[in-house]
Amino acid sequence: MAITLKDVEYVANLAKLELSEEEKERFQKELDNIIKYIDQLNEVDTENVPITSHVIPLQNILREDKVLPSLSADEALANAPEKKDGFFKVPRVIG
Repeated sequence: MAITLKDVEYVANLAKLELSEEEKERFQKELDNIIKYIDQLNEVDTENVPITSHVIPLQNILREDKVLPSLSADEALANAPEKKDGFFKVPRVIG
């Protein structure tokens, strides 16, 4: 599947991008190369490769979850500049 200039214009329109003719041609070539590479990868036989296969072995390095003592709600809110109904009160950001 080759990427055409029409495809680039369609994607640019979806992304609300204005591209010059030079940019359209450059992106057409770059996207076409990416599609060709994906087609090449699709030819690789992955029938017996587990889905979670990695090049290097992975190991979880996170510690086990432990319940530890923590602050009470009153202690956490003690230095809050503003609080309301047991929560931090913050300025409205989104109208």
